[in-house]
Amino acid sequence: MKRVIGFDPGLAIVGYGVLDFEDFNRKKVVDYGVITTPKDESFPVRLALIYKGVTELIEKYKPDEIAAEELFFNTNITTGINVAHARGVLLLSAIHHCGKLYEYTPLQIKQAMTGYGRAEKKQIQEMVRVYLGLAKAPKPDDAADALAVALTHIQTGGLTDKFFIQ
Repeated sequence: MKRVIGFDPGLAIVGYGVLDFEDFNRKKVVDYGVITTPKDESFPVRLALIYKGVTELIEKYKPDEIAAEELFFNTNITTGINVAHARGVLLLSAIHHCGKLYEYTPLQIKQAMTGYGRAEKKQIQEMVRVYLGLAKAPKPDDAADALAVALTHIQTGGLTDKFFIQ
């Protein structure tokens, strides 16, 4: 069995999902949830809290591989830049503490989960529930998104760009 942690980056909320797997048909949920940062805290402290939270998860679950969602810039560039900073500290912790990092675009995740690259968020969450055999979709949404990232990684066999560090 291998272990993957999937991350859905954000500044206020970072979703995570931990799965053990042999292949896409043999997988199980280990844990999922979110790392949150207080919005009244300074930006650098929020980044440090994300780094600390990601590092603690990696140390606790000791993944073989880490998968993270790439950023999609919508209309608010300021928010996008802040999320990019948060994603940067997440990636730094991942590559430093695990060494195997894979990245997936939102389009790749939607395609892997539903077969349709323009799927709605609710469709993704329902497919996460189905693929993992859960009674209800994982909450909060950021955790479900992170599980979708991990499932995409398992389904594709890590065929995306990958970054390794020894």
